[in-house]
Amino acid sequence: MSNAIKETHFQFPGQVGFYKGKVRDVYIFEKELVVVASDRISAFDVVLPRPIPFKGQVLNQIAAGFLKATSDIVPNWVTATPDPSVTIGKRCEPFKVEMVIRGYMSGHAAREYKAGKRMLCGVPMPEGMRENDPFPEPIITPTTKASEGHDEDISREEILAQGIVSEQDYVILEKYTRALFQRGQEMAKEKGLILVDTKYEFGKYGDEILLIDEIHTPDSSRYFYADGYEENQEQGLPQKQLSKEFVRQWLIANGFQGKEGQTVPEMTDEIVESISDRYIELFEKITGEKFIKAEITDIESRIETAILGYLAQ
Repeated sequence: MSNAIKETHFQFPGQVGFYKGKVRDVYIFEKELVVVASDRISAFDVVLPRPIPFKGQVLNQIAAGFLKATSDIVPNWVTATPDPSVTIGKRCEPFKVEMVIRGYMSGHAAREYKAGKRMLCGVPMPEGMRENDPFPEPIITPTTKASEGHDEDISREEILAQGIVSEQDYVILEKYTRALFQRGQEMAKEKGLILVDTKYEFGKYGDEILLIDEIHTPDSSRYFYADGYEENQEQGLPQKQLSKEFVRQWLIANGFQGKEGQTVPEMTDEIVESISDRYIELFEKITGEKFIKAEITDIESRIETAILGYLAQ
């Protein structure tokens, strides 16, 4: 298999800290963050044993494109992308919630609905819905942002009652979330896709609320192909989708859902390559551009050189 970034261990001048997320390596500076999108892949809050070639580049470049395309709606944290797998931006104080917004009854919402629940994060879900039906209007179903382990569903009321976010700020987060989702759906439609659900993260830089992290990538979002959507719904067939759901389905089919005592199934070269191909397919489908594979003979040197070049400016 091609070379891929499992993890990085750089030491940069002026660096004051380091944080390793599920898929990102974050180098912390006084006022900036240098974020390396690794090729690690997680599902059910578990990082799988093998990295996926080009996955980090795909996510980083999709996110960069969407952050630029939505900067008229909400300012964001990005100041530079010196390498296909690197984003540098303002060091914000993140809100401890993820703003999940769902246009359709899919994924986690569908699993909860199937289990008989008609309320998700304090938001009612109408009776008589089928999996992958659109909601009458998009619903916001926030989760707590866990530093480790599972993110948990939480309602707007609980967020405010616990003082996790002030009401004044939360109203702004909801407004931004709806506006970003609408823009994301419009952009997806132009490319023959449906943006089904996604999540946004926000932080404060001084008094200003900024959009942080990635947006509208297959790791943070679910997409269906618009072509065939209606027919599949009418016939009760699964939707063809471009998201990480296919990885989750492969894991479920092989007896893994991140629960205690379960073992991750073997990731063969064939599986790794197929996941890589699906990520590249999504990049090309959603951006309308050909994916240009970055040089991977010595990825770490390439990334380190690009970051040092930026820091030297």
